[in-house]
Amino acid sequence: MVPVTFPERRSADVPTDEERVDEALRLLTGPPVALDVAVKRLARGGGVYAWWAPPSVLPDLPGPPNDTDPSRRMLYLGRATSLRGRILRNHLRRSGSSTLRRTLAGLLVSEGFRTTWTDRVVLIPEDEKRLTAWMHEHLRLTWAEDAEPTVIEAELVRRLHPPLNVHGVDPEHIKAAVVAAKNSYNASSGPEQP
Repeated sequence: MVPVTFPERRSADVPTDEERVDEALRLLTGPPVALDVAVKRLARGGGVYAWWAPPSVLPDLPGPPNDTDPSRRMLYLGRATSLRGRILRNHLRRSGSSTLRRTLAGLLVSEGFRTTWTDRVVLIPEDEKRLTAWMHEHLRLTWAEDAEPTVIEAELVRRLHPPLNVHGVDPEHIKAAVVAAKNSYNASSGPEQP
């Protein structure tokens, strides 16, 4: 007797990757939240997040407008295994572990952010605080929880082309000013020479 096999069926309550991307996109383009409010609401689980700013902030790097608040433009999209941890411990605290912070410091040359060398280039403690204050004043946040954010992040970046993202963005959408700012920041300090 030959065993009968049936094609694998997906449970109706398990969303497809496309459905997950669509839901994340809906949440990410919802109303951006002030950072002091966002940090109280962020989940400890994984997901994707987007940083938003008015067009007057980094005007040479326009991003896609927010669906519910057209006065905001997306600057950066990221993923995290812990949304709360990534935003609080990295993006709002340490330039050494946040590509967003390093890029912002490089772009905000007129603000005079100063760096030093530890095992990498980092902002001096006073300027870490100053950048965090600047972020609270100028940026807003949206997020979408997802247990496997890596799966959906690449598609979201591909669709949205946030101007501060470099990885995963089609080469034609990579902004030269962002690459130059990253390089400038990385060259601003180095290990002590003997």
